[in-house]
Amino acid sequence: MNLYSEHYVSEKCERFVTKIWCLDNSTGQTLIENKLVLPNGCFNLAIINGNFIEVHTSKKKYEMNEGFYFCSQMTNKVLVNIQPETKVTIIQLHAWTLSMFPNYDLSDFSDSIIKVDSKELPFSTKTDADLNSDISLLLNIVNSYFEELNTANPNKNLVEKICEIIKLHDEEISVSEIGKILDLSQRLLQIKFKTATGLTIKKYIQILKFRKSVDQMLTMSQEKLSLTDVALYNKYFDQSHFIKKFKDVTKTTPKMFNSSLYFLSQKR
Repeated sequence: MNLYSEHYVSEKCERFVTKIWCLDNSTGQTLIENKLVLPNGCFNLAIINGNFIEVHTSKKKYEMNEGFYFCSQMTNKVLVNIQPETKVTIIQLHAWTLSMFPNYDLSDFSDSIIKVDSKELPFSTKTDADLNSDISLLLNIVNSYFEELNTANPNKNLVEKICEIIKLHDEEISVSEIGKILDLSQRLLQIKFKTATGLTIKKYIQILKFRKSVDQMLTMSQEKLSLTDVALYNKYFDQSHFIKKFKDVTKTTPKMFNSSLYFLSQKR
């Protein structure tokens, strides 16, 4: 059994969905505990089938039984315990995807999870069991819906433009500089972004920068990099600054970081 797996959506769908990933303990007879997930600047829609999972965010513990769950932006590591005979399938959404639905106000929603009725989802679904057992069915549903959304919205909205500018500048840009590029006030940018994501622009940039640093740190030996190299490459002031930010999120140091405890993205 492969506990962690990734499945990729169509090119047009990728504008809104990064991937679909699975945590599969459906044939397991033992509890899988103390696995960890790092923040990555994405939202997640989780489909639980079987028994249940426990998720500990920085705010509270959630016991998630069968059904659909919307997971907000996370700013710290998340601990996951997966019960035997349980499978979790997760649709990972870009930070700007929810801004396509302006009726959602997420300004006070981070490090949190809510259960949702399937009828509340923008795309039609079958049962959670059907979607979890047949990944191709879920991929078809997700691709179809978001490809149509892409066609209906050829122009990027403000939140997507902000994220694109941040990416183009390698997470090294201030809110005032983004405002100058878009010819908009910093206040308007902050309000729109916080409403759509639950994060400030600065916090979003910090999360992206941190994840990039972790990914690079994991390949340090192959690339013959030192921790100082990683820190400076990702524009931290120095190694000490990087270690402090690393501890803020993971509660451990880079030296003590055990990647085998984490669900980390696979290289494509």
